[in-house]
Amino acid sequence: MDKLPPLPNPVNQKKGKKNREEGRAFEEILDHTFAYYSSKGYAQIDKTPEPFKIIRRMGNGRFMGCFAARAQPDYKGTIKGGRAVIFEAKYTSGDRLTQDRVSDVQATYMNQASSLGARCFVLAGFKHGGVYRIPWSDWTSMKEKFGHKYVTENDLQAYRISKSWNDLLLILD
Repeated sequence: MDKLPPLPNPVNQKKGKKNREEGRAFEEILDHTFAYYSSKGYAQIDKTPEPFKIIRRMGNGRFMGCFAARAQPDYKGTIKGGRAVIFEAKYTSGDRLTQDRVSDVQATYMNQASSLGARCFVLAGFKHGGVYRIPWSDWTSMKEKFGHKYVTENDLQAYRISKSWNDLLLILD
C-alpha cells in the first residue's frame, strides 16, 4: 500500500505566512526609503522585477503563472556621482540569518557586479527591528569574519543602519 504524503502542518503554514508578511513589510520600508532618495536626487535605486511567465489567462484580469527564472538581487541603481549600487534584501523572524539565503544566481551576479566596481550589500532585517547593511565582501567571507556561516544581530552591530525622524532607513549614510 502506498504511503500518503504527510498533511500540512498548520503551525508551520501560519509561521510561513507571518514570515512572508514581515518580509514584505521590510521591503516596503526599503521601497519608501529608495523613493525618498530618488525624490531628493541622491540616488535612483529600483526594485528588480521577478521574471514571470503567464501560463493561462483566466479572464477579468486573472491569470495563472510561474516564475520564469531564478531571482536576481532585489535592488539595483546608481548613487549620485555615477556609482552602481546593488542590494539583496533578507529578512528573518528568527535570531540568525544564514549565508545560504543568498542564492547561487544572486551571489554570481553580486560577485560579477562587485568585480566591475559596483558597491554591493546585503540588507539584513531582523524581527526586533534592527536593519544592517553588510558589504558583499563581508557576507561572502562570513565564516572567516564571524566564525560561522550565519550572522546574528550581535555580529552585525558595526553595520547597523539608523532610522530618520520619519522612519526611513539611512542606507546611504
